Amino acid sequence: MLRNATTQYPILLVHGLFGFDRIGNVELFHDVKQALRTAGARVFIPQLSATHCNEARGEQLLAQIDRVLEGTGVDQVNLIGHSQGALATRYAAAVEPEIIASVTSVSGPNHGSELADFLRKALTPGRLPEHVASTVATLFANFLSLLSGQPDLPQNAIAALNALTTEGVGAFNDKYPQGLPKTWGGKGREVVNGVRYYSWSGTLQGGLVDQGLDALDPLHGFLQAFSHYFTTEAEQNDGLVGRYSSHLGKVIRSDYPLDHLDSLSQTAGPLRKGIDPIDLYVQHAERLRKAGL
Repeated sequence: MLRNATTQYPILLVHGLFGFDRIGNVELFHDVKQALRTAGARVFIPQLSATHCNEARGEQLLAQIDRVLEGTGVDQVNLIGHSQGALATRYAAAVEPEIIASVTSVSGPNHGSELADFLRKALTPGRLPEHVASTVATLFANFLSLLSGQPDLPQNAIAALNALTTEGVGAFNDKYPQGLPKTWGGKGREVVNGVRYYSWSGTLQGGLVDQGLDALDPLHGFLQAFSHYFTTEAEQNDGLVGRYSSHLGKVIRSDYPLDHLDSLSQTAGPLRKGIDPIDLYVQHAERLRKAGL
């Protein structure tokens, strides 16, 4: 079936923590980007710091949005942010809503991550474990930036961790509440300051048969292990972000059978209950097109 995702405004796919555009032949959003372009969308991948606070990454995003606007001649863009990328897109829309047509959060920690809370408590501020973890994470982020051709991007692993905790995101939300639900687990306003807000996410579900090839994926195994550190959203998380913590604006669905990385790119998704993670992005682009965006 011929798909039509020819949106009025370009789509920017915004990566989260430890994300990148391209390293060698590896592109983080490769499958998503190709599917969207095949369906007619104009797609760009901004490169943000792999580790930093939400505001710093949001400012980097705004600078790259300006370049997209100048290069394409349009006056707005559609932002789709995965994980911490969702917080950068929210910042951009709150600060300069006139250039943002829509914000879509995909597995975004819009109320913080319980895993980040656990790590923050485990890494006592100012003590050696925090220093070692910060140094290792920052060196890794700098290495990613170098390989991706963006060596000048600043990195700050502890700022990123603090920005993803429940407390850190709570402070962020106090300043930038656009699209947030008024009640836990609810939906937020779909349009704020002319910007449309959407979200979707998944949860870890089922046994080995339901998980398909994901059961053999070591990254999926790590996410399964991480999920045990959740208490408020125990059994209602994707390994890194809780289901209800992800809610923003119009909640398309928050319980797809997808782990945190499945929602970024296609792995074994089609083998589990017929969900194709890549097609979710194409469906959403079609949704944006029908909304005149």
